[in-house]
Formats: sequence, structure tokens, C-alpha cells
Amino acid sequence: MEENANTSLEEDFEGQASHTGKEINWVFFPKTSVINDWRKFKLESEDGDALPPSKKEMLRQMSSPHRSFSRDDKDTRERFCRKMSMQEYELIHATQEDESCLQQYRKRCMQDMHQRLSFGPKFGFLCELQNGEQFLEAVEKEHKTTTVIVHIYEDGVKGCEALNSSLTCLAAEYPTVKFCKIKASSTGAGDRFSSEVLPSLLVYKAGELLSNFISVSEQFNEEFFAVDVEAFLNEYGLLPERELPALGNGTDEPDVE
Repeated sequence: MEENANTSLEEDFEGQASHTGKEINWVFFPKTSVINDWRKFKLESEDGDALPPSKKEMLRQMSSPHRSFSRDDKDTRERFCRKMSMQEYELIHATQEDESCLQQYRKRCMQDMHQRLSFGPKFGFLCELQNGEQFLEAVEKEHKTTTVIVHIYEDGVKGCEALNSSLTCLAAEYPTVKFCKIKASSTGAGDRFSSEVLPSLLVYKAGELLSNFISVSEQFNEEFFAVDVEAFLNEYGLLPERELPALGNGTDEPDVE
């Protein structure tokens, strides 16, 4: 295998989004002192002008755990406890809703950032080049930020069919990368691409050759798949970050009980 890289290439974009697993936020009922601190914080963080007087008074009462009651006021005490429990439930439920909105906001920010960093044309398929002219056009006239990976193959040569199948899968996974294939006999330079050096991978960016891998199937086991080719290309830093999945409607978020 032979590699020829241009050291003056522009650096890759920074700030690429990464996958994150789903976050599961569990709500625990803390001890009394912590609950009281939380109640006080909630009261202070509420917009006083936006709250009705009854709710403000209830929150003040809830933030005073040692409130005294008259022995003759048992009914009032029971009503107060019931109201306090209902108010606690409303506040906790509101906190859960806020957390869900925050998760959606984080996802949206990550996708917006990823879209800004992934500008340029999109492909998503393995393109068949018919002749040398199309080959030159594919590598020289593409957007300067687009990586172009060309598979030079020939029917009946070991490894070529498997590599075409692998690149077809990777093209769908990396739509910002332009994946192409062309028969050696169609390049106009068939004498340079004999069956001994096939399959070959040529990687270009901004019209410059980044890497040249000949007999690339020798780098894999006799039977190889897209994940093997992906790992090989990533080893040389030739693939970008994967595309983020589209943001759903939030129904896949776990329920918090």
C-alpha cells in the first residue's frame, strides 16, 4: 500500500457534534431540609408580579416547615397539608416539563451547529464514472470542502465487488463525502491500473490527492464489510463525523415517574 498526502491542506472544521445517548433524568424526593431549601429557591426564582397572591402565600407557607397550628384548628392543618402536597406535585411536575424542554433545546442546538459546520453539497450514493473526463471533473470541480473517494476497480478482480458494496453503504452514512467508482479500463490510463494493484482507492480534496491506496483489499480479511472499510479510512482521518439523526417530536424521551 502506498500513501501520498498533501501536507498543506486546510485543517478540518472544529466543533463537530457528537452522539450522545439519551439522558434519563430521575427525580428523587430529598430529605426535609433539602426540600425546604428547594422550596425557598423556587419562591425566590418565581416572578412575583406574575404569581397570584394565593400562590405566593402558599409558597411562603411551604418554605416554613415549623409553622405552628392551634390545637383547635385541626381542620385547617389538614387542609393546609393537602394544599401543600398538591403544590409540591405541581412544582415537581413543572420541573420535569422544564427538563424535557431543556433536552429538546440541547438537541436542537447540536443539530444547528452540525448543519453550520456541514455546509456544502450532499450526495448519499456511490456514483459510477463512465470515462476519464468524468473522473477529472469529479475530483477537480467539486466543492473545495468536499472529500472525494474514488474506487478504481475491474469486474472479476478479487475484492472489487466487496469494496463497491462497502462504499455503497458508507455513501449513505456519510452524505457529505462524494463516493465514486470507475473501471480501470475506462480511466484512459488502464496500463497504470493492472489487476495486480486493484482494487485501488484514491482520495481527493480541493482537487489535490490526499491518499492513494493500491491493492487495498489486502488490508482486510478475505471477507470484509463496510465497518472494516470505515475503520480503515478513519485511521487515516479521511472521513468526517457521522451525520446526526433528525430531531424527533420528543415522544422517544423516557417518562420520569
